[in-house]
Amino acid sequence: MQLHHALWANCFRVRTRGNRWLWSCEKSPQRCHKFKNTEPDVRWVSCGVDRRELSTAQAAEHVGKPLPSQARVVIAGGGVIGCSVAYHLAKFGWTDVVLLEQGRLSCGTTWHAAGCCAMLVEGILREMFEYSKQLYPSLEAETDVNTGWQQTGSIYVARTEDRMIAYRRHADVIRAMGVDCDLVSPKDVNVYHPLLRVDDLKGALWVPGDGEVTPSDLTQALAKGATLKGVQIHEKVAVEKVLTGAGRVTGVRTDKGDIRCEHFVNCTGQWAWEVGQQSSPTVRVPLHSCEHFYIITEPVQGANSTMPVAQDPDGYNYMREWDGGFICGGFEPKVKPVFTDGIPPQFEFQLLEEDWDHFQPVLEQILHRMPALKEAKVKKFLNGPESFTADLFPIMGQAPELPGYFVAAGMNSGGIASAGGVGKVMAEWIISGDPPAGAWPLDIRRFGDQHTSRGYLRDRVKETLPMHYVLTYPKQEFQSARKVLTSPVYPLLEKAGAVFGETMGYERANWFSNPDSGDDFMDLGRQTKGTFGKPSWYEAVRREYLVCCENVGIMDMSSLAKFEVQSTGDEVVTYLQRLCCNEVDVPVGTVLHSGMLNHKGGYENDCKIARLAKNHYFIMSSSKQVVRGWQWLHRHLPSDGSVRIKDVTRSYAALNVLGPRARELMNSLTDAVTMNSHHHMFPPDTCREMSIGFAPYVRAMSFSHSGELGWMLYIPQEYALHLYMYLWKMGRAFGIRNVGYYAITHLRLEHGIPSFGADLNPSVTPFECHQDQYVKLDKTDFIGQSALLKQKEEGVRQRFVMFLLDNHDLENDLWPWGGEPIWESGRVVGMTTSAGYGYTLKKQICLGFVRNPDPQTGQGQVITNEFITKGKFDIQIAGKKFSATARLFPPKL
Repeated sequence: MQLHHALWANCFRVRTRGNRWLWSCEKSPQRCHKFKNTEPDVRWVSCGVDRRELSTAQAAEHVGKPLPSQARVVIAGGGVIGCSVAYHLAKFGWTDVVLLEQGRLSCGTTWHAAGCCAMLVEGILREMFEYSKQLYPSLEAETDVNTGWQQTGSIYVARTEDRMIAYRRHADVIRAMGVDCDLVSPKDVNVYHPLLRVDDLKGALWVPGDGEVTPSDLTQALAKGATLKGVQIHEKVAVEKVLTGAGRVTGVRTDKGDIRCEHFVNCTGQWAWEVGQQSSPTVRVPLHSCEHFYIITEPVQGANSTMPVAQDPDGYNYMREWDGGFICGGFEPKVKPVFTDGIPPQFEFQLLEEDWDHFQPVLEQILHRMPALKEAKVKKFLNGPESFTADLFPIMGQAPELPGYFVAAGMNSGGIASAGGVGKVMAEWIISGDPPAGAWPLDIRRFGDQHTSRGYLRDRVKETLPMHYVLTYPKQEFQSARKVLTSPVYPLLEKAGAVFGETMGYERANWFSNPDSGDDFMDLGRQTKGTFGKPSWYEAVRREYLVCCENVGIMDMSSLAKFEVQSTGDEVVTYLQRLCCNEVDVPVGTVLHSGMLNHKGGYENDCKIARLAKNHYFIMSSSKQVVRGWQWLHRHLPSDGSVRIKDVTRSYAALNVLGPRARELMNSLTDAVTMNSHHHMFPPDTCREMSIGFAPYVRAMSFSHSGELGWMLYIPQEYALHLYMYLWKMGRAFGIRNVGYYAITHLRLEHGIPSFGADLNPSVTPFECHQDQYVKLDKTDFIGQSALLKQKEEGVRQRFVMFLLDNHDLENDLWPWGGEPIWESGRVVGMTTSAGYGYTLKKQICLGFVRNPDPQTGQGQVITNEFITKGKFDIQIAGKKFSATARLFPPKL
C-alpha cells in the first residue's frame, strides 16, 4: 500500500498484525460495537466544550419523566430528522406530540455527521434543502441554541467535460428555482478556495448560499424549539411495538409503558427497517446501513472558517474546514454494507472499526485535490454507519400497509443538510393526510415487497452510495439487484438481444440491439456508454419505431399494474364512480380511460378500466402504480366489505401488438376475432375474453399506449410463453418485430400523450393536460369534482404543451431529456417533463407545463390559448437556448 509519507509520518499510528492500522496515541479507536465510546471525540469537542456532556445537561429534563397515556402523534427517533418533524408539527399547531429516543438525542448517526450543507439536488429535494438553509440561522434567536450555521458557499469541481455538462444542466434547473450559482473557469476556482489544485480541472460550479452546521447543536436547537411549543421529549425509552386496531395505528408499546396515539412516525434512521417489522402488518422501509468514512486533520496553513465546502465528485471526495483543519471524506466506489443481520443493541455514540486500506483510494484523491493536506496531522479517522435507500431518494410518507403510520428515514447522508425541509414536508403530510406538492419521488409507496429483502438491499446500496458522485447520464439504469421479477417471455427477449431496464423490480426491454451492427452495446451485462447527446441506441430504436409505423410490433408489458375489483351486487359500480372522473357504468366489454383524482383534482392514478361483467372490473395502470394504485383503491373501500380488490399484476402477462398491420395479424389468429375495416366485430376500446392458439382466457383489448393502432393481450402467466411464440409464428407474414419501451416513448411523444409519473402526478389535473374528454362533470359525485368545476370556471394556471425545437442539430447539440427550463420573453415559465427525438417529425420534441407568473406577485395567471400560440419560447439545454415552436395539440402524422 502506497501512502504519502509526510502525511502519515505525522499520524500517530503503527501497523500491526493482520495488516491493520491502529492508533498508537493515548486514545484507542472504537471497535465496532464492542466498547462504549466514553472518551471525548473531536467531532463533539468544539471550542473546548464536549457536545455529549452539553446534550446530556440540556436533556436531563427528558429522562425519567412518566410517559403520557396518550398523544396525537408519537415520533420514534431523536436524531435531527425526528426532532425536526416534532418541531414543525408544533410550529403548525399540532403540539400534542411525544418524541421517544431509545438512547440520547442524536446518539445514532446524527452525532458523527460531517455537517456539510451542500447538495447537488433538484425538485423537492432542492426545495427542502433551500428551506433548511433559511431555517438553521434563525433557530438561535428562537431557542438560544447556536446551530453552528455558517454560510460558506460550496465549490464543485469538474475533471471532465461531461461533468461540466452535468453542472450546466444542474445550474439551469436551480437557477430556474431561484438559487444563485455560477459556473467558473479552472483558474477562478482558487478565488473561492485557494488550497485546491486546479491544473487538471475543466471548471467548477459555485453555489454561494451553501454552508456548514454542527449536527448535534442543530438537533438540540430543533428539540428545544419543539419543547418550547409544547412537545414532550422522552429519552431512554425504546419502542417495542406499534399497536394497531381496525386496520390503523392505535398506539405504541414501549419498555416504559403504552401510549395511545392516532399517528406514529418512524424517524429512527438506520433502525427504521427493524422498527418497520414491529407492527402488524409490518411496514416496508427499504434501507440498509453502510460504512462511511472521513478524517479530521490538525490545523492547516492557509485554512480559515470562511472557506467553502469543496467537492470533487470525479475523485469521490469532499472537504470542509473544521477548527482550522479539515474534515475530509467521500462516497467511495467500493462500498461496505454493514448490519445486514441487525444493528447491535445500545449502539449509541459509537463508531465502526477503522479501515485505512478501504479509505486509501479516497484519501489519495483528497491529497491530489488539496496538496496542503500532505503535511497535516490527522486527529481522527471516523467510520460511522449511515443508511442508504434502494434509489438514493429519502423514504417519506404514510405507509401503504398501515394508515396512521408515517416514515421519514433513509436520508442517504443528506439528513443534516435537508432536515429542516424534511420536517416541514412531513408535518404537512401528517396534518393533511396527503403528500405535499412535488413529493412523488420521496413517497414510500414507490417500493414493493421485492425491495424489502435484506439481501436485495445489501446488493443495491453498493451501487446507490457512490451515486452521490458517480456521473449519472440520462436513462441510466441500476445494474445491481436485477432479475428479481421477469415475465415468462424474458428468456426469449434476452436471446433476441433485448437491453433491459427495470421498474418496480420487473425487467423490461428498453430496446433491442442489432446482432449484425457491431455496436458496443452488445454486452448486455453492462451499461451502455452514457452521453448527454445522441445516444448509441438511436438507430436501434428508430428501426423499432418504423416497425410500429409500417408493419407490426410486439412488446412485453407484463410489468403493468393490474387489479381486479368486484362485488356481489352493483356496489363496485358505485365505488368506482366515486373514484373515477370518467363514466364507469358502461356496457360490459367496454374499455375506458379515466383518471383517479385527489380532492384537488390532481392525478392519483391514470388508468385503463375494462368492464368484464356487471359487477367485475379490470384496472390497468403504470408499472410504478402497483403499490400506489393498490393503496388508493384500498383507502376508499366501503367499510362494509362489499367491494373486493385483488392485485393480479403477477397473475397476467401483457403483450402489446401494435402497428398498421396489427389488425391483419389479429384477424388471422382466431375465428372469434373478425375485425374488418369498419370495426363492426371488434371496435376500438373493446375487451373480449377468448382463446388464441392454445391459450385460453386471454383478455384481448383494442387499444394501445402509444397512439398507434394496437391491441393489449392480457394472458394467464402459464400461457404467455406459448402465445408469444404463436404470435411470432403467425406474425412473420406481417413483418412482426420485437419493440421496447423506448420506441413506445418516442411514439407517444409525437402524439403528445402525457405519461403518468413523467408528466402526470398528483399536482396535475385533467384540464391542464388536454384530458378533458375523460372527465364527466355531470355524472355522480367523484373525488376531485368540486376542484375541477372550479377550475373549469376560473381557467387553468398551467398548461401541458408540446414544443418542437427549431434550430437543434441532431448530431452535434446536446439533447433534451426532460427537466429543462422553458423560457418565454426572458423569463422561466416552466420545465419540460418528457423529451425525445421525433423520428417522423424529424425534430426534438419536448413536453412540459407552462405557467404565466404575474411579474409583480409571481402568482400564476390563467393560461390562455393565445399565450401559448403567440409566445416566443426557448428550451434551455445545458446553458444553451433553442427556439421552440409551441403546440397545444400534436401535428397530424
